Amino acid sequence: MILVDSSVLIDYFNGIKNWHTEEFDTLLGRELIVIGDYILAEVLQGFRNDKDFKVAKKVMQSFPCFNICNEEIAIRSAENYRFLRAKGKTVRNTVDLIIGTFCIENAIELLHNDKDFEPMEQYLELKIRK
Repeated sequence: MILVDSSVLIDYFNGIKNWHTEEFDTLLGRELIVIGDYILAEVLQGFRNDKDFKVAKKVMQSFPCFNICNEEIAIRSAENYRFLRAKGKTVRNTVDLIIGTFCIENAIELLHNDKDFEPMEQYLELKIRK
């Protein structure tokens, strides 16, 4: 099971070719790809055209979607933030911190293209698709 972050999906929908979008394309039909509610919102909010929005919504709804945050994940995310800050690393985006924490707590591998996840990989054992 691999959770795909919005940083990859947005590039994918925009036709951007990079290692991450190529890996996502390779994983389709071979691995269980999952997303989260925050990821669904981040991806879909970027569409300006109604037709593109509807197509993307249908594609995104084909993936199992987790509810990413609850009280336990929120508290754990705050603890992770404080731990990383004490190490001199600041995760700029709270949503990324929550997504990373969700993956850590549920032992789910993450495919991303966002530097905010790097300190979580380095210090918190976030499993990253490489």
